Amino acid sequence: MTTPTVTSLIQGFFTERLVRQRQSSPQTVAAYRDSIRLLLLFTAQKAAKQPAGLTLDDLDAATVAAFLDHLDGDRHNSTATRNARLAAIHSFYRYMLPLVPEHAHTASQILAIPQRRYERAIVSYLTDIEADALLHAPERTTWFGRRDRALLITALQTGLRLSELISLTTGDVTTTIPGAAVHTVGKGRRERATPLTRQTLAVLRPWLEETGSIPGAPVFPTRHGTPMSADAVQRLVAKHAATAAHTCPSIGAKNVTPHTLRHTAAMTLLKAGVDTSVIALWLGHQSPETTYIYLHADMALKERALERATAPTTRPGRYRPPDTLIGFLERL
Repeated sequence: MTTPTVTSLIQGFFTERLVRQRQSSPQTVAAYRDSIRLLLLFTAQKAAKQPAGLTLDDLDAATVAAFLDHLDGDRHNSTATRNARLAAIHSFYRYMLPLVPEHAHTASQILAIPQRRYERAIVSYLTDIEADALLHAPERTTWFGRRDRALLITALQTGLRLSELISLTTGDVTTTIPGAAVHTVGKGRRERATPLTRQTLAVLRPWLEETGSIPGAPVFPTRHGTPMSADAVQRLVAKHAATAAHTCPSIGAKNVTPHTLRHTAAMTLLKAGVDTSVIALWLGHQSPETTYIYLHADMALKERALERATAPTTRPGRYRPPDTLIGFLERL
């Protein structure tokens, strides 16, 4: 029996495991593709070979560890990005393990590389004043300005993910009342319909009329009618946030990204008294526990809880450890 090559294993991983067996979403396939591609390019340069000429011996645990260091030191990737790349590599090695059992030792070493733990920062979101300043930043006398304003208000009100925004088509949007909503398929292939407010419809309707509402066309296209890239949306959000900082300085201190707009939509719902389980459904979270990050970010909610708490009646005093060894351990 012919031993599978790196090329055949990678092709089988994407066509058989991800697409056919797991029926992964295009976003998942693209994310795994980018991770494996980066690993192959790094290994090819290290081994002085072409990527198609690499062998499984080239892709050993030491090389994968060096690749992860490369992500940290050379590409300056965040810990979350590093962990996502490692998850893709782990998935590939779990696929290849039963196909090339003679490389089980190498695969087990790579699968033993742990995800890195990191501190999760409190989510950043925009206040009502900052969100209003951002919406007024695009120049509405231009085609691009009207498109950007429609995109920003849709993102702020619906909380759609970046991938959901750029894949939104005219057929996914219902503008009739009652029932105005955007229909999306998010992570885990979960379909959901997110209602639209009258304020959002007031901007979205004329924009769809201007673009012609061709069935299947992107709601937020480029000038050539093609879907916008993720990088393009990130750049336009950053550009309008910089413009908004001239009239609202507080927004200038924040790193405003498309995900910030998603957080803002969640915080708006939370402050309106909407239950976290409903917010989880609104955002398309797999578990309501994911939505708890917004409870941590809501300082007003914490202050109200503090007001209800009873102050301790014990007298303050200085604690003295009972033993020098115990004292050492408690100071660690």
